[in-house]
Amino acid sequence: MGGPGPGALYDRPVDQGPDGDAVSDPRRLRILLVIKALSFGGAERLLMETVAAGDRDGFDYEVAYVLAASDGLVDAIRTDGTPVHALGASRSADLTWLVRLRSLVIAGRFDVVHFHLPYTAALGRLAVATVPRAGRPAVVYTEHSLWNRAAVITKGINRAGVGRDQALIVVSQAAHDALPSALRGRARVIVHGVSRSRADELAADRDRIRAEVRAELGVPDGELLVLTVAIIRPEKGYDVLLDATRILAERDVPVRVAAVGSGPMEDEVRARHRALGLGDRLQLLGQRHDVLRLMAAADIYVLASHQEGMPVTLMEATSMGLPIVATSVGGVPQVITDGVEGLIVPPGDPEQLANALQQVVADPSLRQRLGRAAREKSAMFDVAQASRQIEEIYREITDDRRATPA
Repeated sequence: MGGPGPGALYDRPVDQGPDGDAVSDPRRLRILLVIKALSFGGAERLLMETVAAGDRDGFDYEVAYVLAASDGLVDAIRTDGTPVHALGASRSADLTWLVRLRSLVIAGRFDVVHFHLPYTAALGRLAVATVPRAGRPAVVYTEHSLWNRAAVITKGINRAGVGRDQALIVVSQAAHDALPSALRGRARVIVHGVSRSRADELAADRDRIRAEVRAELGVPDGELLVLTVAIIRPEKGYDVLLDATRILAERDVPVRVAAVGSGPMEDEVRARHRALGLGDRLQLLGQRHDVLRLMAAADIYVLASHQEGMPVTLMEATSMGLPIVATSVGGVPQVITDGVEGLIVPPGDPEQLANALQQVVADPSLRQRLGRAAREKSAMFDVAQASRQIEEIYREITDDRRATPA
């Protein structure tokens, strides 16, 4: 997998000048989106969905990612012909990717470079700043999480450069409110979305999918399937979810939990799972490519996070009409109103998480009501609308630059 280095540059034909470099079609803007990884995290999946929904008559999109090994979404992004460039870093400390990014930006003659996540933006701006002024693109940054939770060094470098960006986007009101006060006035909140059409397709085939997945996971008749999707790292609250599942098992609540995700704490979580004797009560499924299919089969969605920005998995869960139990962190209350689309509990409290799950399991009418409201709420998470808003920003900043003498 992966993508070509900047020497190869493009996976599809582009107009070329006499020097062989790309030449922009004056009718379309050329956009390069840069992110640290193309694994299965929320920010990465939002980038993928937004590009897929892009206006191909007005924009030429390309994507670049830093960490060579984190390429799980590369093929999915390339499906519609979007070029994907591997910048080839072996780890975060490998900064050779900056040289490759600079070469890519110069050869690609992009109108806009759009950075996602603080590490990529903090360092990537340095490469863009060295591009000759005549060919230097505008810079946009999207903050997907909470500003104050980034690593201290990354946050410092990011703060030093973000003021010179042409646009700043945040994905939730919580992310906006976490910005330094000097940045809030220029930040635009755009609630990114998911593909509701794909959810509709799966919902139409729900009975068959449900039977298929329950057989695959060994969920017996009479038990409900609770699903979570989260990278296995400290902020995602696997410690709380494991303890809450143990409480439900001790109470003999008829429920099975399936957890999708991998990550740096996977060995610790699996060890804790064994220590609690959870067995099949909580199945750690690892990374999956069929998240929406699993949601179509689930009865309840749970998110036990200690920290969140705007969780893409919650947006997906609402699109599938799942009742939700989640913690009151970050942008979660922007998605879920307690008692309307789901139940909200404090973070870090396994007992309250277990109580809320037990309440939803025990009450079919509550599940039906919460799920119906969640499906209605999903209308506000339309990726096509979010993509149009971002494209309008691209047009605004490039028009401004063209009107301003160099």
